[in-house]
Amino acid sequence: MNDCIFCKIINKELPSYTIYEDDILKVFMNINPSTNGHLLLIPKKHLVTILDIDKDFLAHALDVIQTKIYPLLKEKLHCEGLTLSQNNFYGQEVKHFHLHLTPRYKDDMVDYQYNEEVLKNVEDVYKVLVDD
Repeated sequence: MNDCIFCKIINKELPSYTIYEDDILKVFMNINPSTNGHLLLIPKKHLVTILDIDKDFLAHALDVIQTKIYPLLKEKLHCEGLTLSQNNFYGQEVKHFHLHLTPRYKDDMVDYQYNEEVLKNVEDVYKVLVDD
């Protein structure tokens, strides 16, 4: 945990462009943004994945997003939408739970690509998920 960049930001060992902070979480600018206003929301406690997070944290995080962050982004940056995303293990560059809050704009060219060649039929995947 000592080498965790997000813990260092929480402990003010590294600077951040903090937008919101309370006793439970911190919201700050992503230094590698996908769009203008791309933020990261992190718990102040070092937790790694969604499997480590309790429901109280998630409820608080959603409340902060709904009542403070999204209204701020809409008012100040005039975004047209907001994408929430979160990676666990594969694709998770920083091993500290974090939500990406990505403001969306018309023609922002954010493209979540997929490889059609490896995708299975939706019905087949459904059967795998619900098969006892």
